[in-house]
Amino acid sequence: MSTPTPQGKPRIGITLGDLNGIGPEVVIKALADNRILNAITPVIYGNARVLSYYRKLMNLEEFNYSQVRTRGQFFPKAVNVVNCWEEEIKITPGQPSRETGRAALMGLRQVVEEVKEGLLDGFVTAPIDKNSVYGDDFPYHGHTEYLTETFQATESLMLMVGEKLKVGLVTEHLALNDVSRHITAERVELKIRLFELSLKSDFLITKPKIAVLGLNPHAGDEGLIGNEENTVIKPVINDLKSKGKLIFGPFPADGFFGSGQHDKYDGILAMYHDQGLIPFKYIDFATGVNFTAGLPTVRTSPDHGTAYNIAGKNMADEGSVRRALFLAADIIKRRMAPLDPQ
Repeated sequence: MSTPTPQGKPRIGITLGDLNGIGPEVVIKALADNRILNAITPVIYGNARVLSYYRKLMNLEEFNYSQVRTRGQFFPKAVNVVNCWEEEIKITPGQPSRETGRAALMGLRQVVEEVKEGLLDGFVTAPIDKNSVYGDDFPYHGHTEYLTETFQATESLMLMVGEKLKVGLVTEHLALNDVSRHITAERVELKIRLFELSLKSDFLITKPKIAVLGLNPHAGDEGLIGNEENTVIKPVINDLKSKGKLIFGPFPADGFFGSGQHDKYDGILAMYHDQGLIPFKYIDFATGVNFTAGLPTVRTSPDHGTAYNIAGKNMADEGSVRRALFLAADIIKRRMAPLDPQ
């Protein structure tokens, strides 16, 4: 199959995530929007019986899809479905199970295979339940760690993208008592460089300004409340500044967001998960998308979890999945666009 041009429709794979969570519901609702079919060729990696179950549950009988019979041959004007398993899986919305966890992994692994084969231009992942998938067969705490290793990337950057903020993380799914030892000069510098490169190539920001947050309260208070700012973070920032990079900080996280300084920067690098995600979800939750920068392919996901408490109740908002699809399409087209000779 031919590679789409920047003016064409990207082929985007979509996993259903945990079948007992809201993943199938929000995927179906998002793809029922005709604007999606005008922008991309969507390919669901799951099972047609699952879609049929949720379509009936939500009274969305007008939602149609075509099952893929030949690997890589997708219908450009339809919602495509790749059946990743044949056996019947019991669906009990709101109830996590190892069975639905295994199904989520089957969909994820097949979409990754087909991305590697060049059959897809990028993909969007619906939420998985980490407890249902974690084990010897999947020793990861989330999609990001798995995809970084699977695509043999040196490193990746978990980047939350909204209308107002772009927040990257130095560390991701780590317990707080493990964070400090992972804040090294090499890691901080690598994350800053990945952030800057993504802002340039994926978001077309020519000279991105990046704010770096401190690790400790008051950014260490000049060494009174921790030394990581003085011994690790500041030297990296100063070195990159000397090379012409627009990197600033380290800033105390509370005052940085409280005073509205976040509006002055193209990107904000947080040291750990909640330091970045709490303000992001407070300020930009309604428009948030999770993007994995640093991979050789484009992967986005909604910025929410399985939401078992509302699964199967036709209450889930599909907005984040829709934005994840559009963001993936935009980044794919930007990466495919010819370079400006100047």
